[in-house]
Amino acid sequence: MDPIRNPYAPGAGQRPPELAGRDRELAQFDVVVERVARGRPERSLVLTGLRGVGKTVLLNAMRSQAIARLWGTGKIEAKPEQSIRRPVGAALHMAIREVAQRHRDPARIAAFFSVLKAFLLRDPAASVGKPGHRWQPGIDGPAARGRADSGDIEIDVTELFLDAAAVAADLGVGVALFVDEMQDVWGEDLSAICAACHELSQQAAPLIVVGAGLPHLPSLLSSCKSYSERLFHYLRIDRLDRAAADRALTAPADREDVAFAPAALDVLYEAADGYPYFVQAYGKVSWDAAPESPITADDVKVAAPQAESELAVGFFGSRYERATPAEREYMRAMASLGDGPVPTAEVADTLSRKPSSLSPARDSLIKKGLVYSAERGTVAFTVPHFGHFLRSQPI
Repeated sequence: MDPIRNPYAPGAGQRPPELAGRDRELAQFDVVVERVARGRPERSLVLTGLRGVGKTVLLNAMRSQAIARLWGTGKIEAKPEQSIRRPVGAALHMAIREVAQRHRDPARIAAFFSVLKAFLLRDPAASVGKPGHRWQPGIDGPAARGRADSGDIEIDVTELFLDAAAVAADLGVGVALFVDEMQDVWGEDLSAICAACHELSQQAAPLIVVGAGLPHLPSLLSSCKSYSERLFHYLRIDRLDRAAADRALTAPADREDVAFAPAALDVLYEAADGYPYFVQAYGKVSWDAAPESPITADDVKVAAPQAESELAVGFFGSRYERATPAEREYMRAMASLGDGPVPTAEVADTLSRKPSSLSPARDSLIKKGLVYSAERGTVAFTVPHFGHFLRSQPI
């Protein structure tokens, strides 16, 4: 098989050649976009799921849908301990620039950018640097006064979102802000996003937020604002069913006049377990290992160790290396108890420790995005098959 023609793409956030099994989510986003554009009140969206299920890919696909509708779009990737003020400002700068060329009133656009500049200049990091040197956003013109510049992130984000929505409304379109790794947004900033979305919804303003994050994101949002469960459409992104996983493999192969034997698809589904990232990883090595079409079960079995080795280094190992010795001990204890959510009390029993003494390790693992609290008193891995990986490693 020609490796140059290999269609499979196992990469972080990289769109697979066939986006299988996500038609329902894409259709729901289409409905939201159309309702917002028609001035009807609608909720923003939140995608949740484990790592490797394709949340970022789906986020990018939805952004493409919004761009096709001539919406203004911007995207950020949240980072722990970072204020959202500058990344959100940059994303909305991009979004309004996308629609500005179609707007008939340059003064209206200039007025928004002056508000945006004022918003950005309230970034706590703006004054950090050499004495007498203040960071300036790359926006021409003066900063506005009295709008989105109070220093209260909740007030400022709400006012900025409303002003961006007003510009889009002039054109009969909307603005979509995409937030990846949303669970890493600071609590105060996450609360501000919720408050802004609440106000946007009440005013039927054409701006939506589409967030993606780990499974505990809904509980984080709920802890910020009690009404958050009614503020967003929550879409749980899970592994692919058998039909979708098969289509993710066979559709790209068909376009290259290559086939899979039915038994090969059986072995591939068992190995990848329906997780999109794994489907691409095993599909890629199986293609390279096969001498000819059709790709057989034996070809998959020969190639599987290579995929497992690559996943052990790039998908599992890179995350394991980020953990401290105490955190690794905690995760190995979790793995010894199984692959699903496990009670924190049982982890403590396994380590012969008091639960309180393990709280620092657990909290640090949550901050690093390696585990999450599925429900009160339990923890689970954010990475599928991570428990199996840990059990296979020498202590």
